[in-house]
Amino acid sequence: MQGIPSVDQVGVEERVARLNKRSIKTESKMHALKLAISMMDLTTLDAKDTPGKVRQLCAKAIRPYESLPDIPSAAAVCVYANLVGVAKKALGDSGVKVAAVSTAFPTGMSTRKFKLEETRYAVNEGADEIDMVISRGEFLKGNYNFVFDEIAAVKEACGSAHLKVILETGELSTLDNVRKASELSIAAGADFIKTSTGKVQPAATLPVTLVMLETIRDHYYNTGVMIGMKPAGGIATAKMALQYLVMVRETLGEAWLHPDWFRFGASALANDLLMQIVKQITGVYQSGDYFSKD
Repeated sequence: MQGIPSVDQVGVEERVARLNKRSIKTESKMHALKLAISMMDLTTLDAKDTPGKVRQLCAKAIRPYESLPDIPSAAAVCVYANLVGVAKKALGDSGVKVAAVSTAFPTGMSTRKFKLEETRYAVNEGADEIDMVISRGEFLKGNYNFVFDEIAAVKEACGSAHLKVILETGELSTLDNVRKASELSIAAGADFIKTSTGKVQPAATLPVTLVMLETIRDHYYNTGVMIGMKPAGGIATAKMALQYLVMVRETLGEAWLHPDWFRFGASALANDLLMQIVKQITGVYQSGDYFSKD
């Protein structure tokens, strides 16, 4: 972990402030709103989740708003491992992927044996993607080899499924730690790096996301290998989503403006995006009651 540059927090905050002043022109806004929908991982991760709730979420992922069939499907539906089979069947050949949280989500407080068994179970049930959490306690103790080895082992257990590594940045305390954890996760085999579980505050923030995007950029410059990015938690409005898209474009370029390389983990965001799309078409806002909650 030596040689990783320190993060200039003031510089990061100033760059975020500059990017937030960028505006998307009217003719491009509809494209950006639809793009954001196509990048969403619709998620249900509650103790009261049921097969019926998952099927309903899958229906919304396939067709987010029945009245506007040209709105794209979401990128994925994210569920607990025991509901992967339900989601896989409900999504069928729609092209929407199934993501499963794993490794004792959200705390990561379990044995490596359990984490690997849970990952293999989810993949065998049909998961296309695995969202794992790092062992933050080990990372904060400086036990980087442990964290690296665990990510690498989970990556192997994923087989052909893509691996998203959740840093839980709200518990890492500093932007320097975010940079280190990002570098470590990529080196260990992450296909995506992800900010948060959505269960800890603060979750995704623009400064944290910028640091992670810059890590991905530097890795690409050094290796030519693209890594995906997923901010998750706390992104609830279309305005915020567009700010993230501007940041991705300015930091990584057009190639990353695709669901294969950028995702939003924020189910609450979907309805605000839909409301903004309808506003662009009709000139008026519809009530939130016109959109399904799940």
